[in-house]
Amino acid sequence: MKWTAANGPRRAGAAVLGLALTAGAANADEINPAVIYDLGGKFDRSFNQASHTGAERFREETGIAYRDFELQSDAQREQALRRFAEQGHNPVIVTGFAYGSAMEEIAPDFPDTNFVIIDMVVDLPNVRSVVFNEHEGSYLVGVLGAMASETGTLGFVGGMDIPLIRKFACGYVQGVMATNPDATVLQNMTGTTGAAWNDPVRGGELARAQIDQGADVIYHAAGGTGVGVLQAAADADVYGIGVDSNQNYMHPGNVLTSMLKRVDVAVYDAMMDVKEGEWTTGVVVLGLAEDGVGWALDEHNEDLITAEMREAVEEAERRIIAGEIEVHDYTTDGTCPVQ
Repeated sequence: MKWTAANGPRRAGAAVLGLALTAGAANADEINPAVIYDLGGKFDRSFNQASHTGAERFREETGIAYRDFELQSDAQREQALRRFAEQGHNPVIVTGFAYGSAMEEIAPDFPDTNFVIIDMVVDLPNVRSVVFNEHEGSYLVGVLGAMASETGTLGFVGGMDIPLIRKFACGYVQGVMATNPDATVLQNMTGTTGAAWNDPVRGGELARAQIDQGADVIYHAAGGTGVGVLQAAADADVYGIGVDSNQNYMHPGNVLTSMLKRVDVAVYDAMMDVKEGEWTTGVVVLGLAEDGVGWALDEHNEDLITAEMREAVEEAERRIIAGEIEVHDYTTDGTCPVQ
């Protein structure tokens, strides 16, 4: 689904697996939210900032304050999680798959605290795990990228080389190839450690190398590293595609669109559910059908998206939701049917 300035963020429905009401769910007067961001900081203009946006929306609508923390190193994950739980924060929300082991260690020690982890499944009775169908949204921006490309060569720059980011890449390639079977998609990952999320210099280098090979549309799924990817695309006057947050504003005229991953919705919903006494645990899946992923159309890119492109991407969206197009999820078997 597309995001526009007109409809903006809204509370989304969710496909829920194994969802159960938590015994002794918090009352409204027990809410005291906290958010712990992943490496890269809350103003990375991507994944973390989407989390911040959701928390800010909750604060603005309810007047309820929240605490947050920006990691400086991986070693702080467990320490920050335990500290917020000890201080009575509820819910405690962590953003990123890398919190999985810390959550498994800490959550059992605080059975009355409601925890949320985004991008990872932790099977504990007081944890809500929120995951996204990033491959579906990536397919849509692949359709748009293929239609916008004049060279038939497109690029993808990932952050940390993990199955989750391969999932973005695979969906994107599927959308490109379904639209132009003769296209080529160049792919690079930034690194194998958490530093790969916050290296815009390296992101720019990888993008420029792809541009030198003919790429005129480059999609990134690289957190703060993607800032360098989008800058390099703008400098070369080709198209970049943003991710997670709406990044169209960063280089108007050179950001074709952004693949939206509604982390803001996940954070907002968690806080609101505790406030309203509607807290649930289990696995929540947000895809196209739930408005959990999509593509961005606003004043910064509306002149780049032709009527034909819009019709094609909306038809692809309709068919994915209807089950007529099955976008392969890389994380299910570690393979991608197209390269």
